[in-house]
Amino acid sequence: MFQLLLGVMAVLVASATCSLVEAALFSVPLTKVRQLAETKQPAALALLTIRENMNRPIATIVIVNNISNIVGSITLGAIAGTVLGSQWLGLFSTIFTFLVIILAEITPKVAGERFSEPIALFSARPIRFLVWTFTPLVWAVEKITSPITEGASRPTTDEAEIKLLAKIGQQEGIIESDESQMIQQVFKLNDITASNLMTPRVTLTHLQGRMTLAEAKDEILASPHSRIIVIGDTIDDVLGIVLKGVLLTEMIEGRDKQRIAELVSEVRFVPETLPADKLLPIFQQRRQHLAVVVDEFGGIAGVVTLEDVVEVLTGDIVDETDLIVDLQASARRKARKFTKSDEIQFTSG
Repeated sequence: MFQLLLGVMAVLVASATCSLVEAALFSVPLTKVRQLAETKQPAALALLTIRENMNRPIATIVIVNNISNIVGSITLGAIAGTVLGSQWLGLFSTIFTFLVIILAEITPKVAGERFSEPIALFSARPIRFLVWTFTPLVWAVEKITSPITEGASRPTTDEAEIKLLAKIGQQEGIIESDESQMIQQVFKLNDITASNLMTPRVTLTHLQGRMTLAEAKDEILASPHSRIIVIGDTIDDVLGIVLKGVLLTEMIEGRDKQRIAELVSEVRFVPETLPADKLLPIFQQRRQHLAVVVDEFGGIAGVVTLEDVVEVLTGDIVDETDLIVDLQASARRKARKFTKSDEIQFTSG
């Protein structure tokens, strides 16, 4: 009887260990494993090696699990027939099957999922040794199953999962609500274009390059912007930009006769379709906070600033000089007004 009980315990422990480790390896996120591997701990590095190529470790665990279950069941059946007699063999098999399901499958897999990180770290190095030990058998299994298991690897994560994790993290109190909101907004940078962010041409403040500082004095003082577009004969002929501070400095120093075109700095032109996430590095690399947006016909559609891109993440940034919060909405109202005026004139004409 003692031999039978010992055999049952051995089979249950072996099967439960395999189920526990298998569940833990599948449950621990690859991103978490990579983070642990940065500590350079041997267990973490071993786990990263396993987690990045799961085929052989899982095949090894399945082989060991099935050997313990199948060989153990056959051996225990023979021992039970001798010890208990054939009349009790059916009852023993029923009880043993129930114990395997509860103690060797369900319970260890739940525990492996719940405590995946410490279990995976603890078992990583022994698993690597087992993989090496069973290499010939695992190699044969791989060759047999390769037509089914081979294929393109799936990405570790995707945009939808990251958004969901940020939302769950907020709900569970792991991250703040504003942090979650900013993570959600970051993904909008790729979906929003310069056309969506720009200040349209109908609301642009601009100066003609041929004007002198004296001639443009009132317009300069009235402009709420620190960077002003400088044009040639028309709005579509942009010469560049000029800093309001430079204009005021020149005026204070008495250079009223100087033409604005002489103070112009180069400006970057970008297409309407350029995504916001491509605008950000342009501003960073060129150390400029403003770009001119060009439409598909080469005309000036408006201007976009670094602040416009940042507002995608943070919401509207308004200071004490901003009389109009949403210039795009203002531009749309002006456009409707101009269109209505043209229709009236056309009708009356």
